[in-house]
Amino acid sequence: MTSLGGVQMVDWNLAVATATRLGRPGPEVSKEEARGIVAELRRHAKVSEEHVRDFTRLTPANPEVADTPVLVVDRPGWVKANVAGFRELLSPLLNKVEERRAGMPGGAVLGAVGGKVTGVEVGMLLSFLASRVLGQYETFAPPGRDLPGAEGGRLLLVAPNIVHVERELEVDPHDFRLWVCLHEETHRTQFTAVPWLRDHLRMEIQSFLEQTDVDPSTLLERLREAVQSLSGGKPGEGESGEEPAEEEERPSLVELVQTPAQREVLGRLTAVMSLLEGHADYVMDGVGPQVVPTVTEIREKFQKRRATGAGRLDLALRKLLGLDAKLRQYRDGERFVRTVVDEVGMEGFNRVWTSPNTLPTKAEIAKPAEWIARVHRKAD
Repeated sequence: MTSLGGVQMVDWNLAVATATRLGRPGPEVSKEEARGIVAELRRHAKVSEEHVRDFTRLTPANPEVADTPVLVVDRPGWVKANVAGFRELLSPLLNKVEERRAGMPGGAVLGAVGGKVTGVEVGMLLSFLASRVLGQYETFAPPGRDLPGAEGGRLLLVAPNIVHVERELEVDPHDFRLWVCLHEETHRTQFTAVPWLRDHLRMEIQSFLEQTDVDPSTLLERLREAVQSLSGGKPGEGESGEEPAEEEERPSLVELVQTPAQREVLGRLTAVMSLLEGHADYVMDGVGPQVVPTVTEIREKFQKRRATGAGRLDLALRKLLGLDAKLRQYRDGERFVRTVVDEVGMEGFNRVWTSPNTLPTKAEIAKPAEWIARVHRKAD
């Protein structure tokens, strides 16, 4: 990664060390039990391939790319994998900041201090997320010595978190593990069956990063306005007699520090992510009754857990970071997929994968009939 005088904008090694140090230990299991869990997750991931492909009628465009690795990892392993992905995706933005800093007096000193501070901050965020993610299809992370990968990505299953949730929900562990694998395998199928999807997402993310304003004073002002908004609105609103917006209506800190151009890109990204997450939820529930006997119980308990969070602190952090938006993606995206499949069938729904032009917009996710009218009625 580009650096100034050998100083990185983000101390990635410190980020990993911080996340590992702050991370909570996973559930207690014996060595024999751990080996059995890992083996079972790998079996379920393999079995899920056939179930997902039969249900979705999506087949890999390139068999070699489709054979992406399945990695059963612990929480530190998930952190290392995501740091590698961050480095890959954020490099254009960090290079932009480096160029800006190079012309500033004392830029090297700021880089040395800032890299450490940012490394700790990234590590703290990763430690929070590392205990919550059950699985993840990594689309962009480059392969490494400890974490092999392929051009099409790699599938991560976070064993301690899966065991933790299945115990917390008191559900059948074997059924729950297969249910999780069905969701994550759907993501792998999406990217291996739709070759252009990976590059399209990368271009959208890079466009979002390119619009980032790296001027410190501008960013500081935007952060100040964001904090005021999150705390109840801009100064003077309370005197007007207006009621503050409901908590669900307030944007997150992540949304508030964006530029108008970024919001436009984010609208498109949100639509795509809603589609991908909703499709995965639809598939896991569609396949579930055939292969997961307790799928109804699992879904009910998991939905309740997903909606309520682990407590007030968890809910506050989710809102602050915009993670609650991801929960809406599952709900809205699943509704979109279900409505379209009910109306035009699975083959009709699969027109969504034809090109970037047939992806739903954010408005169409909320109103599936508009997508059907645009993509199907015009074509017919």
